[in-house]
Amino acid sequence: MINRRTKPDYIACGAMEGENAFKQWKKQSLNRLDLSKKGSIDRDVADIVSFINSSEHYFTTSSCSGRIILIDGVSDRTDVQKQNCSWLFVTHEKCKKDDVVAALQKSSGDAVFKFEPCVLHVQCRQLEDAQLLHSVAINSGFRNSGVTIGKKGKIIMAVRSTHCLEVPLSHKGQVLVSEEYIDFLVGVANSKMDENLKRIERFYNCLKSALEPEEVTTHLKDEQLDKRTVYRRRRKRIQDSAGSDGGVKNQSERDQDDDLECELTLFS
Repeated sequence: MINRRTKPDYIACGAMEGENAFKQWKKQSLNRLDLSKKGSIDRDVADIVSFINSSEHYFTTSSCSGRIILIDGVSDRTDVQKQNCSWLFVTHEKCKKDDVVAALQKSSGDAVFKFEPCVLHVQCRQLEDAQLLHSVAINSGFRNSGVTIGKKGKIIMAVRSTHCLEVPLSHKGQVLVSEEYIDFLVGVANSKMDENLKRIERFYNCLKSALEPEEVTTHLKDEQLDKRTVYRRRRKRIQDSAGSDGGVKNQSERDQDDDLECELTLFS
């Protein structure tokens, strides 16, 4: 006798394989060494990264809290490659004009002053999880966020913003701007950093609200069920003791109003 699997069986089997693959990817990613230049998670996103990685639905694959950098590229190149650039200055906090001016003196190519906002790459267990995270990111000001799905089924949600800054300051080692203009650029970059930190905080708060712990949700459901049981018992006692249909009807309507108020309170 041939054992034929039904369509639901195949769907369930595929879902189980996907769950196991996600768990394996997460384990490998979290155990991998940090190969970034800094070698550690930035302070301003450390709590977010920890919170995301504590969820069974997500894990981070890369992160940056935002930075102000001065890079020196090779002159007369039309392509932009990180391996062909040297980092003259980098900070994940607000900077000072004197620090940028001092770093600019080391330029021998084409120096570019940049502000890059926070970016997070998060792998999601299911597409629905990615959609939720995308909604939180957009509503928090990260309007350049998007979702990609790889050939192996990896669902990656990129949390990105648009308020960048990129200005060339030198060409072939020759500084092209005045210190007054550099001071202006530093002020712009620092303002963008302030806005960046506000968006990070907003995203974190929205994310915590969206990913409410299951035990809290379960507690609320149990509490709601208990209250509904109490009201059902109360209605039954009223019905048993009521002397007329009109009295039962009026009391029942009042109980329904009470139920509505209770449910509104639970979800407020």
